[in-house]
Amino acid sequence: MGGAAKNEKLNKWIEEIADMCRPDGIYWCDGTKEEYDRMMAKMVETGSATVLEKRPNSFLFRTDPSDVARVEDRTFISTSSKDDAGPTNNWLDPVDLKNTMRGLYQGCMKGRTMYVIPFSMGPIGSPISKIGVEVTDSPYVVCNMHMMTRVSARIYEMLSAGEEFIPCLHSIGAPLAAGQKDALWPCAPIENKYISHFPEENLIWSYGSGYGGNALLGKKCLALRIASAMARREGWMAEHMLILRLTNPQGRQYHIAAAFPSACGKTNLAMMRPTIPGWKCECIGDDIAWMKIGPDGRLHAINPENGFFGVAPGTSYGTNPMAMDTVRENVIFTNCALTDDGDVWWEGMTDEVPGHLIDWKGRDWTPDSREEAAHPNARFTVLASQCPVICKDWENPAGVPIDIFIFGGRRSSVVPLVYEAFNWEHGVFLGATAASETTSANIGAVGNLRRDPFAMKPFCGYQMGDYFRHWLDMGDTLGDKAPRIFYVNWFRKSPEGMFLWPGFSDNSRVLKWMCERIEGKVGARKTEIGLLPNDGDLDLSGLDIAPENMNELMRIDSGAWRAELPDIERHFAEFGARLPAKLKKQLQELKKRLG
Repeated sequence: MGGAAKNEKLNKWIEEIADMCRPDGIYWCDGTKEEYDRMMAKMVETGSATVLEKRPNSFLFRTDPSDVARVEDRTFISTSSKDDAGPTNNWLDPVDLKNTMRGLYQGCMKGRTMYVIPFSMGPIGSPISKIGVEVTDSPYVVCNMHMMTRVSARIYEMLSAGEEFIPCLHSIGAPLAAGQKDALWPCAPIENKYISHFPEENLIWSYGSGYGGNALLGKKCLALRIASAMARREGWMAEHMLILRLTNPQGRQYHIAAAFPSACGKTNLAMMRPTIPGWKCECIGDDIAWMKIGPDGRLHAINPENGFFGVAPGTSYGTNPMAMDTVRENVIFTNCALTDDGDVWWEGMTDEVPGHLIDWKGRDWTPDSREEAAHPNARFTVLASQCPVICKDWENPAGVPIDIFIFGGRRSSVVPLVYEAFNWEHGVFLGATAASETTSANIGAVGNLRRDPFAMKPFCGYQMGDYFRHWLDMGDTLGDKAPRIFYVNWFRKSPEGMFLWPGFSDNSRVLKWMCERIEGKVGARKTEIGLLPNDGDLDLSGLDIAPENMNELMRIDSGAWRAELPDIERHFAEFGARLPAKLKKQLQELKKRLG
C-alpha cells in the first residue's frame, strides 16, 4: 500500500469522504504492475472478470444492462448561475445537487474498500499536464485508470511539494450489508446515477455507474468538461480532438488535430496508414488534445490520456489494422462476446461469424439469435504505448506544434470532401456550425442532422457561446502563428446511396493537400463556402475513382446551402446574447455569398 501523502488538503478531503461513505478500509494506490495484477486476480476470483485464454494478460467484463454507456441526461454542469452552464448542458443548482448527492453518498461504500488513485493527465511533470485524485470503491475503475491515466506514487511527492490537484469522487452506489453476496456488476438504478461537475471549484462527483466515462473520471469529466473551463480561465485549450503526425517523403513533419462527432472515424484517422507512397502517419492521441501556447508563440498539444478506450464493434483488420494489433495483449474488454476457445468477438471483427458465443449478457448466442453478441458500445481499454504507430514524441512534455485543425461530420450530401476556411474567424464559424447525421452510436433518430459544435456539445463544461468567444480570442493571441483550419466530409453519397470516397487510408490524400496548402505548393479556388482544391491538386494516383464521382464530391449546390441557413440561425439563437458578434457577421457573409 502506498503511504498517505503529506498533503493537508488531500488528507482532509480523504477523511471527509471516508466519514461520509463509510468504507471498510482505505487503500492508497501506487500505480505498480503488482497492484494491477492483484486487483485483477481479485476480480477473477469473484467472477466479475473472465480470463481470456487466447490473449495474454487480457480480461473480459460484463456490465449490468442498465450501465452500458455515458448517461448524458444524468450528466450535470453545476454553476452558481444557470446561464453559465448554457443551453447545451443539464444544469442543477450546486447547493441542491450537493445536498442530494451527499444523501446518496451516506454509507454508500459500506462493505467495500475505498481506493485513492493519484493520477496525472499528461506526462508527469509536463507544463501542460494536470493532477487529479480519484476516490472510488471499484477495483474495475482502478485497473482502467492504470491504463487510461498515469497512476503513480510520484504524484504523492508532488502533492507534498504543494502541487494542486482536482478531486474526483466516485462510487458505484451499492453498499454491502454483512454477509450479502455482491453482484457481478454492482451499480445504482438509473434515477440515482449522477455525473456531476462543479467547474467553479474544479470538482467532480460521480455516483451510481461503474462504466466508462461515468466512472473513469480522468476521461471526459476531467479532460474535457472541467479542463475546458480551466482552459478558458487560464488561456489554453482542452479539445475533443485526435492528434497525429504526418511526415512527407522529404522528412517534413506536420501535426494535425481533428474534431469529429462519434461514429465519424476519429480513431481510424489517428492510426491511419497512408496509401500515398513515402508518406508516414503516427498517432499521438485518438480522443483528446490539451494545447498551450509555447515560447515560440505556437499552439503545442499533448494527449492527456495514457491509453485508448475504444469502441470495439466495427473495428477490424479491414477498418483499423493498427487498433487490432494494439489489442493483442494486456487489454481490458468490456461487453464484448466470448468465444468458445477463450477469445473476444464483436460485430464487424471478422467476415466469418462464429457458430456459438457467450454474448455480453452471459447468454448462449448463435447467428440465429435476435440480439447482437457484443453491445454496440462494447469497449477495449489498452495502453497507447502498445500501438504499433504510436509517435516517439507522444509523451514529449513540451507537446507537438499544431499546424492544422480539421472539423467534420457525417453528411451524405451538401458538404464537399474538403475545403479550407478563409481565415481563423471563418474557421471558428465552421467549427461552431459543425453538423453530423446521427447513427446508432449517438443520440437521435438515425439520419437526423445534429449540430455538434467542435464535436464538444456533450463535453463543454460551460456556456458554449463563451466557448466560441474563447476560440476567437485564442486566434487573436496566436495571430499569424495560428493553425490553418479545414473541414472534411468522408461520407458523401451518390444519388443512388453509394459512398463516393473510399475513406480510411485514402483520407491521407486529403491530408496531403492540406499540408501542401501550408507549404504554398498548391492553390485553391474560392467558393461561397470556403477554399476548395483546384482540379488535379488532390493526389489520386493509384486510386480508381470515376471523374463524375470526384465532381460530385466537390460539387457546391448553392440552393442546398441556402436551405441550411435557417437551421444555422436556429442553432445560433440558442446562445442568445452570449453568441459572439463575429459569428453573426460570418453568418451574414455566408448568406451574401450564397446570394
